[in-house]
Amino acid sequence: MQVIERVAELAGALDAERAAGHGVGLVPTMGALHAGHASLIERAARECDVVCATVFVNPLQFGPGEDYDAYPRHLDADVAAAEKAGATLVFAPGPADMFPAERRTWVHVGGLGDVLEGASRPGHLDGVATVVAKLFALVGRCRAYFGDKDYQQLVVVRRLVADLSFPVEVLSCPTVRDVDGVALSSRNRFLGADERAAAPVLFRALRAGAASVLAGELDPAEVASLVVAIVEAEPLVTLDYAEVVDAATLEVPEKLDGELRLLVAVRLGQTRLIDSVGVVVPG
Repeated sequence: MQVIERVAELAGALDAERAAGHGVGLVPTMGALHAGHASLIERAARECDVVCATVFVNPLQFGPGEDYDAYPRHLDADVAAAEKAGATLVFAPGPADMFPAERRTWVHVGGLGDVLEGASRPGHLDGVATVVAKLFALVGRCRAYFGDKDYQQLVVVRRLVADLSFPVEVLSCPTVRDVDGVALSSRNRFLGADERAAAPVLFRALRAGAASVLAGELDPAEVASLVVAIVEAEPLVTLDYAEVVDAATLEVPEKLDGELRLLVAVRLGQTRLIDSVGVVVPG
C-alpha cells in the first residue's frame, strides 16, 4: 500500500503504472470508509490492476452552516480499510494542496446540477464536479467507481466526462444497505438512537413508490405523493424533497415511462440523509 499526499506525485505514480501495462481503477471518497466504500474498492480490484482510493473531505461541496468541520477524519483507519478491500494506493491530499488560495475555476454542469440537491444545496454539485474534474485530470485514463445512492452525483459525473472528454469510464455500483434497509453513509454515525430507528422510513417509502410504478401508476405526482406521505408519517423526519424523475435527464416527466429514479432527501435531527432507488416502467 502506497499513500500519496501531494498532488504533484499522483499523476507520475499512475502514469508509471499505465506505462507498465496496468489498468487503473479510481474510487473517490471523502474518507470515513464503511462497507459501501469497501464494495466499490473490491469491485475495482477485481476489474483493474491498480486501485487508487482517494480520501479528501472536499470543502467546495459544503455550504455555510453544513458539517465540514465535524465531518469525520480518520486517515489511518481509512488507509487500513482501503488496503483490506484491495486498494494499492491511497491519495490523501490536504485542502491547500488540492485547491490553492488563488483558485478561480469552478465546474458547473447545467441543468443536471441545478435540481434536487442542486436546488436544496446551492453550489454543492459544483463543488463535487470541480473536485472530480481535478481528480480525473490528475489520475488520467482510468475506470472510476461511484455508488448509486448518490444518484444525482453519478449522473452529473457522467455528463462531466462526456462533455469534457475525460478518458474515464464511469461505473455505477449498487447501494449497500444495512439489514433494515438504511443506505450506508458516513453521516449515519451522527444519528442518535431514536433517529437511527426512524431512518429506515426512507427506503420503505422509496420501495413503496417503486412498487406503485410496477403496479401501473404512471402519474409522477401520485408516486411522489405516496413517498411523501410515508416519510412524513415518521415524526422525527423533516422532508426536504421526494421526486420521481427520468433516470437520464433528472427531469420529472408528464407521464412515467422507461427507466426512472426515485429520490428522497430528509433531515433527522441535525443530520441530512439522501437515498434513491431505480425502477423501470413495465411494458
